[in-house]
Amino acid sequence: MAHNIALVDDDRNIIASVSMSLEAEGFNVKTYNDGEEGLKGITETPPDLVVLDIKMPRMDGMEVLTKLREKSALPVIFLTSKDDEVDEVIGLRMGADDYITKPFSQRLLIERIRALLRRQQLQQQDTPEETSEEMTERGDLSLDDSRHLCTWKGDAVNLTVTEYLLVKALAQRPGHVKNRDQLIDLAYGENIYVDDRTIDSHIKRVRKKFKAVDTDFNQIETLYGIGYRYKEQQ
Repeated sequence: MAHNIALVDDDRNIIASVSMSLEAEGFNVKTYNDGEEGLKGITETPPDLVVLDIKMPRMDGMEVLTKLREKSALPVIFLTSKDDEVDEVIGLRMGADDYITKPFSQRLLIERIRALLRRQQLQQQDTPEETSEEMTERGDLSLDDSRHLCTWKGDAVNLTVTEYLLVKALAQRPGHVKNRDQLIDLAYGENIYVDDRTIDSHIKRVRKKFKAVDTDFNQIETLYGIGYRYKEQQ
């Protein structure tokens, strides 16, 4: 089944060329010319992934992302200009999953989209044999890769792709410390630069989401100046 992509950009040339490339690769593409229109359309008809420009009239990409993250964890790739380095970092801290700098290779964008969709794994695998091999159980924590589903004490925790990967990286080896560089590589890959504070912001959001379902959640520990670890449950 073809994936649905929302493309939000005020540059009509980018809208035309990127949508043609994506459609040629078998994606269904819905385009929006500004942030306000994009937010409305994405909310009414959620896609599988959003490609979102940062600087747009009426509502910029940052505001769109903020409003999306209030209700949705769907993957978001930012399109940024070369002089938007600060915006890239802020966007990743706010919950974007990736970014591409203009001018960009459309082949690279398509590969990033495919990678995020693979990581998201929205299609549920219903058979127990398929699901069991992709489960991580750590006490009250359950991670199901086949459905990209995180639960704590049976309650769903709505994580973005990046947040999910961070939790999994920490939970795979309870008691072992992961430094920020290791977590950056695991969450973003080796070809994307983000600063240490981006990981700190992600961890802060992750804790907030877990505390929303359990106010006593304290499994992710900070080792100041070193990194983070997932506590071993007694």
